[in-house]
Amino acid sequence: MAEENDLERTEPASPRRLEQAREEGQIARSQELGAFAVMGTAGLAVWLLGAQLLTGFVGLMKNGLTLPAGSAFETDGMLARLGEQGGAGFFTIAPVLLAAFIAAIAAPLMLNGWLFTAKPLQPDFSRLNPMNGLGRIFSVGGLVELLKAVIKVLVVGGVAALVLWQSLDAVVALTRESASGAISHAAHLVGWTLILVVGGMVLVVGVDVPFQLWNHARKLRMSLDEVKRENKETEGDPHIKARIRSLQREAARKRMMAEVPKADVVITNPTHYAVALSYRENSMRAPRVVAKGQNIMAARIRELAAEHRVPVLEAPPLARALYRHAELGDEIPETLYTAVAEVLAYVFQLRQSAGRRGVLPLPPEHIEVPAGLDPLEGEGT
Repeated sequence: MAEENDLERTEPASPRRLEQAREEGQIARSQELGAFAVMGTAGLAVWLLGAQLLTGFVGLMKNGLTLPAGSAFETDGMLARLGEQGGAGFFTIAPVLLAAFIAAIAAPLMLNGWLFTAKPLQPDFSRLNPMNGLGRIFSVGGLVELLKAVIKVLVVGGVAALVLWQSLDAVVALTRESASGAISHAAHLVGWTLILVVGGMVLVVGVDVPFQLWNHARKLRMSLDEVKRENKETEGDPHIKARIRSLQREAARKRMMAEVPKADVVITNPTHYAVALSYRENSMRAPRVVAKGQNIMAARIRELAAEHRVPVLEAPPLARALYRHAELGDEIPETLYTAVAEVLAYVFQLRQSAGRRGVLPLPPEHIEVPAGLDPLEGEGT
């Protein structure tokens, strides 16, 4: 079943899956990279700070072997003296320890960046299951770890043995040197040996880091069902989203239709387009589109306008231009100010005539719109 599940997981992990794994502390880890960084930094520090370390160790040796005659048999001060010597020794090797500490922190940051989470510290009793432990030991990861250990022993041990064999004469020569010279040369030899051993670890790190990245990505792979399920969780069910959009459009249509009775005029095509305009001189800079529609929606706008005695004017080019270039709720484009002004002037005259019960004015004919605004320009009406 596990193999079947692995075969089903063919899709790379999504950003959400990667983020969740990171929050749980599941990141790619390379112990070899950390060991490489710590040993390399420590070896470089020993090699560069050889003279400083020599001075410190010589001072420790002198202070440790030099005792006043009166205090040679006083046991009460031994612990205090041991503490002093221990503190001095710590401060002597502190630069090397600090460099190794920084390297131990920087190595994981190079691979995964900064991450702080307490979830890996929470107890997981499934790790106590011996069957799970055996499964990890005899898994592909366990086999790779075994191969890495063998390669590391062969490479690192081989390099160290080769360096020591080549430096055998230098090691023997240390016995014929003075104490200060022997310590200096020994520190240099140890630092150089560490650097060469670390150089041999480059091969192990070069294999381990890509493998850990690949293995981490493999463990987080997803099946097609998981990808679909996650998309539904993050983006929502397509059917539900379509229903929500439908309800939103219906609500928008209802709000739009509620504005038609308040409009000042409805301009029509006369059948294919209808645009309702509203203008309040004291609160609006320009007329505003409060409703617009095509075909069935245009017919419904005309019906509402007739029911509420909103003037309806047939001006096909202007109706098409307004429908195309003016969004619902926005002011009309400046290029249509002149044409719409003719319509509003007619509406104003119509209201005055209705108030005096006089002769109704004739509607304007052939209202022109600027070239390029009528989408059917040159094709007829």
